[in-house]
Amino acid sequence: MSALILVIEDEPGIVAFLERGLAAQGFEVISEMDGPGGLERALAENVDLVVLDMMLPGASGLQVLDRLHAAKPTLPVISLTALGEVDDRVAGLDAGAADYLTKPFSLSELSARIRAQLRIAAQMPQTALSGGGVEVNLLTREVRRDERVVRLSTTEFELLVYLMRNRGRVLSRERILRAVWGYEYDPGTNVVDVYIGYLRRKLGGGNGRVPISTIRSVGYRFDASG
Repeated sequence: MSALILVIEDEPGIVAFLERGLAAQGFEVISEMDGPGGLERALAENVDLVVLDMMLPGASGLQVLDRLHAAKPTLPVISLTALGEVDDRVAGLDAGAADYLTKPFSLSELSARIRAQLRIAAQMPQTALSGGGVEVNLLTREVRRDERVVRLSTTEFELLVYLMRNRGRVLSRERILRAVWGYEYDPGTNVVDVYIGYLRRKLGGGNGRVPISTIRSVGYRFDASG
């Protein structure tokens, strides 16, 4: 699965340039063109890296970076600035940016820096999962849905983590049972379906939607955008 890169940039020409160029480099690319929208997308989806312009409408890059670093401290962010001033670069790094580039920049250099940050991130132990409005802290075992704390049993927590670690993939009941409960599939048991039902009820948000889809005759899938 290719890395998912979120570009937060308000200049349409640069957005189109980055979407085409990074896709050609093998990355999956999504984009937002203002600060609030970019922050919401970064928190809602399980992105691997953010390319963040520091001059944005609605909320500054520094404001987005500060909120994002507090919520997802291990998510690498590469900041873009047209200012080129040392103070602005330092402010971005102090706010949590992993790296920076000054406009104008070359696509090859940005791609190289993205790959470098992804390599660093891959070597770090994962401490959190997020997607579909669900946030899981693997250290404290706290679960939140749209900022609301969700209390789960041990089995419910392990099931949710397994689904989220395989986001976007269709998982059979057999595979889920083996991974979460540790034993082979019994055609007579409906324990997976029962616990999926528990999760859906507890994760149900105000809009009634849950990020767990039923794939008829196959199993279940966690949808990051659910």
